[in-house]
Amino acid sequence: MENKINYNKLMMGKYNQIKRIVLVSVTVLFITVLMAQSFMMNPYGRADAQLLNGKWNAIIDPYSKGEQAKYYQNKKPQSDTEFFEYSFENGLRLDVPGDFNSQVPELKYYEGDIWYQRYFSAKKNNGKRAFIYFAGVSYKAEVWLNGKKVGSHEGGFTPFQFEVGSFLKEGQNDLIIRVNNNRKKDRIPAMKFDWWNYGGILRDVFFIETPNMFVNDYKVQLKKGEKNVISGYLQLDGANSVERASLSIPELKVKEQILTDEKGFASFEIKVKPQLWSPDSPKMYNTTLSVKDDKVTDEIGFRNIEVKGTDILLNGNSVFLKGVNFHEEIPQRLGRAYSQADAAMILEEVMALGCNFIRTAHYPQNEHIVRMAEKKGLMIWEEIPLWQGIDFKNPVVLDKATNMLKEMIYRDKNRAGIIIWSVANETRPNNYRDKVLTDLINLARSIDDTRLVSAAFDNPKYNPETSTFNIKDDISKIVDVIGVNKYMGWYMPWPVEPSEVKWNVAIDKPFIMTEFGCESLYGQSGSKDKAYSWSEDYQEELYRKNLIMFKNIPNLRGTSPWVLFDFRSPYRNHPLNQNGWNRKGLVSDKGQRKKAWHVMKQYYQGIDMINTSKK
Repeated sequence: MENKINYNKLMMGKYNQIKRIVLVSVTVLFITVLMAQSFMMNPYGRADAQLLNGKWNAIIDPYSKGEQAKYYQNKKPQSDTEFFEYSFENGLRLDVPGDFNSQVPELKYYEGDIWYQRYFSAKKNNGKRAFIYFAGVSYKAEVWLNGKKVGSHEGGFTPFQFEVGSFLKEGQNDLIIRVNNNRKKDRIPAMKFDWWNYGGILRDVFFIETPNMFVNDYKVQLKKGEKNVISGYLQLDGANSVERASLSIPELKVKEQILTDEKGFASFEIKVKPQLWSPDSPKMYNTTLSVKDDKVTDEIGFRNIEVKGTDILLNGNSVFLKGVNFHEEIPQRLGRAYSQADAAMILEEVMALGCNFIRTAHYPQNEHIVRMAEKKGLMIWEEIPLWQGIDFKNPVVLDKATNMLKEMIYRDKNRAGIIIWSVANETRPNNYRDKVLTDLINLARSIDDTRLVSAAFDNPKYNPETSTFNIKDDISKIVDVIGVNKYMGWYMPWPVEPSEVKWNVAIDKPFIMTEFGCESLYGQSGSKDKAYSWSEDYQEELYRKNLIMFKNIPNLRGTSPWVLFDFRSPYRNHPLNQNGWNRKGLVSDKGQRKKAWHVMKQYYQGIDMINTSKK
């Protein structure tokens, strides 16, 4: 008790350097959010995280008979009269991470159950806690360890984990996962969407051992509106008394002791003078959070993002978002991106285009992409996959969307590159949808007040009498930034010359043209005036016309053409020009740049990123 009293006096003596704000309301907020999450922060920053990637055994189960047949027990015959109508050995082998559709020709369009199995070694009763952590499985995962079910997770783009210490055996352990990627009305996304529904264990898998008490969660970011105050919190798992934790940022000479409450929670504010993160100088600081025998390391940048009138302000300076959309896909491989090499391939093409901004459509993409983009100085719009066709009347859907939003923000709240959380893309106004999106926007702000909240709308209407676009959508009034998807010259013919098209959409806030463009087949020549030519010439001319129109959007603060690469989509069935591909890419599925790529490159080279609102 005397040591605790002395330590409290020490902390009070440092009050001007580190301000503890352990308020009941704040604690309740973060504990409430944490209860909805099922994974620890940043396994990539833990020395005790063992990758379980590699070749896994697999069984294709199109009739979903595996649970009834107890595949999860992985039994072997024990007598001459015993047999089983399944076996993981000597059969299909699949790469993890990796989608199953791209690995076996017969699975190209497969949707359904696939069972994965592998062995790993572990020690039991070694005084440590044990977890199986999945960075992403599409779409639903059910997990068994040594024949016993440890849990399930729904949602293909965010992590989850299970504590498995009580299920472990000494030595060899048998891990089995049933993965299902069927489209269903109450799933997110739902029955149809304009990209391929890749299934499988798409991202890294870890076996993680921790002490009984460990750093489970943390937030270390600039306080909203401040340039010299780091604000955040720390949450320990396994704490049942007041604990001493520490935060270290050596380059900023920060080495602070933090006193938690009895539930392992502490919030803090620290006065520092960091170099602020920006596209021109994406400064990151090595950061360590630790308690007793446990620590997590991270690279964290510090910046402020806010809206003032129609301006987006990064560190107080107006910015124009020179962006592009892309899917988490390597088109040359016909598969999901999953590695650092994949991230580098995508982002090198982004940088070559001259971007400072990306929209990771239409779901949280893997951490390799997000973290590498941040290090390259790219600002990021990240969204959950509420994409058309969602059954907003179903309360189950709201629960799933809420959890997806929480998991996305929870995973990426320390990423300075992320400046916008998006709650939806191309959803139609109605009372049910409006209520759901309003609740999600309010939730995002309650969890994280340091970023902007948006959604992408495709419903501005054209008034031919005034040659003006307007929007009637209550959700457009409550977002911080409005994103608009409008395919002028493709899905909508030009009603007048591009220079005569006017925009009167959310004129009191920043406007991002989040999608525009058209399809073209690489290498195809044709009339620049005929959409049905599917030519690079038509796409090039369409881009030029859109850039002319953009001059008539007074609150335009960013553009993000759709899309960087051609991508797979069963939605697209023209036999010659699409053949299962969305051909709106600025770059072909083989990596060849189309003529429109050069139009956007020149446009971005001509934009002064700073003080655009004063031009």
